[in-house]
Amino acid sequence: MKYFPTAALLIAGVIHLMPISGAAGVPTLARLYGIEISDPNIAILLQHRALLFGVLGAIMLFAIPIESLRITALFAGLVSATSFIGIAVWSGEYNHAIQRVVIADVIASALLAVALIVTFWLRRRAST
Repeated sequence: MKYFPTAALLIAGVIHLMPISGAAGVPTLARLYGIEISDPNIAILLQHRALLFGVLGAIMLFAIPIESLRITALFAGLVSATSFIGIAVWSGEYNHAIQRVVIADVIASALLAVALIVTFWLRRRAST
């Protein structure tokens, strides 16, 4: 039980690192998301998004050995993953590549939510 938050951070961190390759440019972004990117402004936004996911993934991985970062990293990852799921569901229409992202985020969300609960439970138990 005490290793669950570590495993969740590792898995969710890797999931969040996966899109960082999109920062390399439009061809990579097009492969990642199965879309055509003809507007350079959209390319800039998506490349920036890829970098931010890389930062978030790195924070989750750094939080594994640094207990003081864990709750923040778990919460940030959970907000990131659930917000994407919410936007996708609200939109209602997306391609197969985005569906893979939604599935990965559902997995990450479940892991991170349980890891948060376990982390709070372990801290409470240790303080009594």
